Amino acid sequence: MVLQLGDTVPNFTQQSSEGEINFYDWAGDSWVVFFSHPADYTPVCTTELGEVAKLKPEFEKRNAKVIALSVDDADSHKGWIGDINETQGTNVNYPILADSDKSVSDLYGMIHPNANAKVTVRTVFVIDPNRKLRLTITYPPSTGRNFEEILRVIDSLQLTDNYSVATPVNWKDGEDVVVAPTIPTEEAKQKFPKGVTEVKPYLRMTPQPNK
Repeated sequence: MVLQLGDTVPNFTQQSSEGEINFYDWAGDSWVVFFSHPADYTPVCTTELGEVAKLKPEFEKRNAKVIALSVDDADSHKGWIGDINETQGTNVNYPILADSDKSVSDLYGMIHPNANAKVTVRTVFVIDPNRKLRLTITYPPSTGRNFEEILRVIDSLQLTDNYSVATPVNWKDGEDVVVAPTIPTEEAKQKFPKGVTEVKPYLRMTPQPNK
């Protein structure tokens, strides 16, 4: 199955380090960051899962839950979590799906046979409260992810869902944003009372409207 942006992500029920999880029920009305890792007891994954645990309060500020997956079983996850906590100075406080039958991995297209037919690649899915896929990024097994970028994207998505703006290159929360090209400049000046700077007729900047 190939999931594309805007698709409704499929539901599933699977075991995890925190017991059985029905994905839709677990997600509730939150945003979800769903990410796969190739295997337990591997070095890059250990650093990633530790970093996500440290960043969990930042995800919670954005009404986002985090959940991981690999094709190892729940007992393996529980043993490995002890290593993550010890080596990364944190406490893994979110579920890791135990997809030993690869049913969820196949459902979400997380196994790329030409990369490795036996394990999942490093895929990140950002899913909104309506179960729509809003972002997907896939990394090779040798490259650890940048979860600060995932937070940045969630900030952008939540902002642009509520205002007629887009976020420019390297944007961070609090910086100027781009006025949507569908809005004429005169209308934009009314819509964004903090001011509109016209760089080009198609490139108008305005201060972030919710700050």
